Amino acid sequence: MKKNTLIASFIMALAVVGLLTNCKSKSSGSSTNDSNESKSNTPLSSSFSAAWVNIDSLITNYDMYFEMQKVLEESGRKSEAEFSVKSRDFEKEATDFQNNVQKGLITRSEAEKQQQVLAGKEQELYRFRDELRAKLAEEQQVKLRQIQQSINDYLVIYNKEKGFHFILSSTFGGPLLYGHPKLDITQEVLKGLNEKYSSEHKK
Repeated sequence: MKKNTLIASFIMALAVVGLLTNCKSKSSGSSTNDSNESKSNTPLSSSFSAAWVNIDSLITNYDMYFEMQKVLEESGRKSEAEFSVKSRDFEKEATDFQNNVQKGLITRSEAEKQQQVLAGKEQELYRFRDELRAKLAEEQQVKLRQIQQSINDYLVIYNKEKGFHFILSSTFGGPLLYGHPKLDITQEVLKGLNEKYSSEHKK
């Protein structure tokens, strides 16, 4: 599995991650709304308010993304190295077998048996490759969810003071076709995210 492919798929996957913080509005005429209100300490403005975040810019400048990218790159390198070793061993064994057959150094029955053994080893090599890919894909998905959860958790804290009804996500080709520049809170959220991440990961 190539490093560039891994990073490209990671960035693309991150780019489509959607963020939506939905805060319940206040209402004095409904017991259901009263119950919902008691579950949230987030103040809401009297009139509808919303803001948006450029998720592409947010992700690519988030320190947590860089750290997890390094971890994924290292995992990719280790997996590639493991597979390369097994692949080279198999190729050498297959080459030696072909040379022996061409030189007539083994009997036909021995060649047939050895060919079956090599076919089994080839299948094992393919299975090992698929296992490595599945392991990397799972690790990638876990880290994607960790980043998404980190952003969502921060937005809940951030919105306790701001009181937005919605915080929307903007990404190229996404559902948010336009967001007024004055409602763009990307840099403010990014600053808070990085400060929070830095304080939690001080050495």
